[in-house]
Amino acid sequence: MIRTILLSSAFLVASLAPTVAAEPIVGNWKTASGETAVIAQCGSAYCVTLKTGKYAGRQIGSMSGKGAEYTGEITDPAADKTYSGSAAVSGNALKMKGCVMSVFCKTQTWTRL
Repeated sequence: MIRTILLSSAFLVASLAPTVAAEPIVGNWKTASGETAVIAQCGSAYCVTLKTGKYAGRQIGSMSGKGAEYTGEITDPAADKTYSGSAAVSGNALKMKGCVMSVFCKTQTWTRL
């Protein structure tokens, strides 16, 4: 009986302990071209790696930030060009933006899987 109470108490304490929530950008995303990309923490940043398609396994970006806003670099794997980038998370949508000289920009919306 005492063992049951101790185990129940330990479970209760563990369930009440604060948990570290993942940033909203972390997860699997469907890109505008239909491929799947995974965004995961790598060091102090978040790396964007393609999981499917012609460039599967290739890291195409690195973002830093928290909450809903991130900045960094994003690479167009087809053109093999890297751009200044930003990302904004809103629910299950991720707006990825790449710019040249902060003037010429292109935006894509990705969807959380």
